[in-house]
Amino acid sequence: MTQRVHWHTAQARPSGAGRLDAGFGKAGLAQVYFPGSTSSLATGVAVCPDGKLLVAAKVGTHQGYRFGLARLKADGSADLGFGEQGAVIGQFEGCGDAMAAGVVLLADGRILIHGLQDISAQHSLPALAMFDALGHLDRRFGDGGKRVVHLPGQLSVSTRDHWVPMGTPGTEVSGACVQEDGAILLLANHHYALANHVGVLIRVGADGELDTAFNGRGFVIVRRSLANTWLGGVHLQADGRVLVAGASDLPPQGLLARYNPDGSPDVQFGDGGMAIFHLASQSNRFRQVLALADGRLRSVGHTNDPLLAMARGVQGDGGPDLGFNDGQASLIAIGHQGCQWTAATLQGEQLIAVGSTQGGFEADIIVARWAPGGTLDPGFGQGRGWVRTRLGPGLDTATAVALQEDGRIVVAGHSLQGNFRAVVVRYMG
Repeated sequence: MTQRVHWHTAQARPSGAGRLDAGFGKAGLAQVYFPGSTSSLATGVAVCPDGKLLVAAKVGTHQGYRFGLARLKADGSADLGFGEQGAVIGQFEGCGDAMAAGVVLLADGRILIHGLQDISAQHSLPALAMFDALGHLDRRFGDGGKRVVHLPGQLSVSTRDHWVPMGTPGTEVSGACVQEDGAILLLANHHYALANHVGVLIRVGADGELDTAFNGRGFVIVRRSLANTWLGGVHLQADGRVLVAGASDLPPQGLLARYNPDGSPDVQFGDGGMAIFHLASQSNRFRQVLALADGRLRSVGHTNDPLLAMARGVQGDGGPDLGFNDGQASLIAIGHQGCQWTAATLQGEQLIAVGSTQGGFEADIIVARWAPGGTLDPGFGQGRGWVRTRLGPGLDTATAVALQEDGRIVVAGHSLQGNFRAVVVRYMG
């Protein structure tokens, strides 16, 4: 199938929808401070009902990397009443490095972060921590407010790659979502060997303990036949079914899988619960999947060789959605060396994706919005449907996005300013 590729190299100067919100931070940009840190990379963001923002991060300290959780006021300034001077820094377990990869605000006001805890220089485990509204650990959860998830056979152990430059999105993956009963779904990627790895979908109860009612053992091995499988995102549908997004095979091809609430495969989706998406002569992988109210799906990620930002519309049964870009992948090239989407959200039926251009020390944040039919929204970014933001002379990377009730778009990431610094950028919606 011929795919449509939209090439863009000029840097946009947005106005109207997609322009920087001058009322937030300093001309739309707020730096997230973690007292005593040497560096920080924002990895997740959530919007509170009062307009405040929760930011998850990987924080560098003189003792190593730690998870970070900060709260900003609605104007982008630090909320000094949260944690210690506006932030919390810590480890999930032991003495190894740790990072937060995302944050979820629960209905009861508690705050969940998910991330990774290193158990060696090469391996890590998925981990969780629960906080109250003031940034104090909720010691009723897990072991004193924290839980590192160990599975039989070390299946939850993931391999780290220290050769990948710091700040590269998607190299340290953790995804999580929370069910109505408080149970938590999260991801792991287990490597048996260099070219033999599988995804793992795990469920723990509201208390942090492994929920063995899920698939009879608390987890599901996500693998298509004997092909290599990697997971990048998890999403809970309104009907309780669970979607995961990633890639399968070598070279990787986009993968979506769906499971019933009990952990069994949804055989009405794709081929026995899994759907693979090929592109002619290109490998590709999904980073996130989302469900519309009517059950249709939207997924974002990227292709390789060349590196193109990719979005797809998918029917509720796993087939292509002909109502989104005629069923084809929407491929966008911004910059000279490619770009990719790392996160997405929905604004009604409009898809919003954030990511970054790639190339040396000139990576920039990019944000795009699609009309319901799968074409770039001409009402966003001066008619282009996308905007490109350069915060400074170094690497600027977007890792997470959230939508405010008034339609403003909140993007979290990091900027290279001597060291990496966690930032939040807000755009008009």
